[in-house]
Amino acid sequence: MSDGVLIERDAALATVVLNRPDKLNALDKAMWGGVGEAFTMLDADLEVRCVVLRGAGEKALGPGADIKEFETERASAAQAAEYGALMHRAMNAIGDCRHPVIARIQGLCIGGALELAVMCDLRISGQSARFGIPVNRLGLVMSHEEMAGLIALVGRSTTLEILFEARIFGAEEAMQKGLLTRVVPDDDLDAELAAMTERVCAGAPLVNRWHKAFANRISRGLIQGEQLNDFERSEGFSCFDTEDFREGYQVFLEKRAPEFRGL
Repeated sequence: MSDGVLIERDAALATVVLNRPDKLNALDKAMWGGVGEAFTMLDADLEVRCVVLRGAGEKALGPGADIKEFETERASAAQAAEYGALMHRAMNAIGDCRHPVIARIQGLCIGGALELAVMCDLRISGQSARFGIPVNRLGLVMSHEEMAGLIALVGRSTTLEILFEARIFGAEEAMQKGLLTRVVPDDDLDAELAAMTERVCAGAPLVNRWHKAFANRISRGLIQGEQLNDFERSEGFSCFDTEDFREGYQVFLEKRAPEFRGL
């Protein structure tokens, strides 16, 4: 894995760090690959209950792509398509990761960094954070795969507003547009994030994974008129055969805290 992407662990909580603070965590080719690899690894780790995506330092989740690479890595349509495939694998690895994923946003969240944040399940931001995708100022197009997550989150019209106007806007407006789950004072960001991850990790992990998988299925398929198959219908009731369900039901009756094991 690239040194530009780190994985930190604290029991069941994993944190993926975009680790290029001297460049405000600008995403280069190695980092896109590292993000995909990190989330693929964490998806397979059943000890994980929650994943946080954050940037190193306090100035940015990221300002977007490393512009210097355009001359060497994205100088033609063919090169850009290869590079884009790497980006899409990273984005899909976040969206497909079975565990709940939370983006911690402080400072700049522009371009590719915002695209990664959009693929997370929840997004918590400090009040001073700044957002935008000003690619039309560079003569760049946001591809179908990149645009899909944004449209799913905020809709067609708001997506096109963000892309057409290419403005940089604040956290309160991002919240109004539906880009964010929560906005808190900058000084409270880490405390609120810790409380959020604690609540997520305290839930039955199998249930959280099912809920994410169901939400993905609904947003990607059912809205297009696709029907559930028999396995998918039965999966909605699989929780009743788990030890975690029996534990949750019993602790409710006994009025004690649950000890979910993911079984």
